[in-house]
Amino acid sequence: MPVTTPPSAPSTRSTRSTPSAPSSARRHAALAVTALAAALTLTTACGSSGSHAAGSGTDNVQPAGQGTSDYGSGYGSSTGGGYGGQAGGDTGKPAAAGKPAGALALHQSATLGPVVTDAQGMTLYRFDKDTAKPPTSNCSGACATTWPPVPADGATAPAGIAPDALGSVTRADGTKQLTIGGWPAYRYAKDTKAGDTKGHGVGGTWHALASDGTKAGTQQPGDVGVFAQPQLGKILVDGMGRTLYRFNKDSAWPMKFGCNDSCLDTWKPAKPADRSKLNGIAPHLISTVTRPDGTRQLAVDCWPVYWFTGDKQPGDINGQGKMGLWFAVSDNGKKITKTVTGTAGSDGTAGSGSTAGSDGTPSSGSTPSSGSTPGSDITATPAY
Repeated sequence: MPVTTPPSAPSTRSTRSTPSAPSSARRHAALAVTALAAALTLTTACGSSGSHAAGSGTDNVQPAGQGTSDYGSGYGSSTGGGYGGQAGGDTGKPAAAGKPAGALALHQSATLGPVVTDAQGMTLYRFDKDTAKPPTSNCSGACATTWPPVPADGATAPAGIAPDALGSVTRADGTKQLTIGGWPAYRYAKDTKAGDTKGHGVGGTWHALASDGTKAGTQQPGDVGVFAQPQLGKILVDGMGRTLYRFNKDSAWPMKFGCNDSCLDTWKPAKPADRSKLNGIAPHLISTVTRPDGTRQLAVDCWPVYWFTGDKQPGDINGQGKMGLWFAVSDNGKKITKTVTGTAGSDGTAGSGSTAGSDGTPSSGSTPSSGSTPGSDITATPAY
């Protein structure tokens, strides 16, 4: 009788198979391609330029003074007509293709007082390692990239700068650089907009230029200060650098105001001053008066003072001699009746032959009483 062999029992061993060698190789190859692609993507995102061929070894790093500047087409770039130059030693070539300064101006800095600017309002600087007598520039090469020399051609002086203060010096590269008071003038690459004074105090040797070539900021502007005006001498200015004027139709004692109504559209009453914030004038000359409308006005030597809307920058004296009635005020509190060419109004001029510092004669009895105190407020009776 045949013997039947029973079926074998199912195996309890795992049926999970081990991948074949070809399958494993393909999977490893796919992972390697993915990793390579990720690496290339990361490399591209971290600085490689799409304009350069892979493996070319080039990038956008360029020597200082070349290529794109952080300051646009302005100071410090060598493109777009900027004021940069090649860094490094003096090559004998012009250090900077600077734009002409044009009509110079004075800008009132809140911390430095009046500073010289070019026609675009960019601050001009001087360098302590230069000399004024004789004028000599000691800034070239890399220095002239950061501090571009200002060309001398075409520069003109405003009312607040004496014309003879402007000059020129021939640099080692043969170009002519503007000088003010004998000091070579520069712009600063990091000044990016009109009114910037970022270069003042850099290295302890760079300073914004004052109107006479000295260092700006030797003292902070006060509520009332003194400005050396080339034609009138030392005149009083307010905290904004505006020339202060007296009006002949006002009087000091008894106090009267002759400028009212439409007159105040052109002649603005100066704001009262803090006697602890004065520069160059004796505190006892400063007082405050109360106008007919109740507003308070600065007075100098008991006379109300005003600023003129026709003056546009420090040093302007366009109000001098207007109608033969308006006059700037000297540092001793007296009106200055000196005639100034080109500033007196067409409707009147200051008296010929008058001298700075002479005082007009007010109506009789206009001298303050011996008991009056300049520092006290005085309520005025209007005069119409």
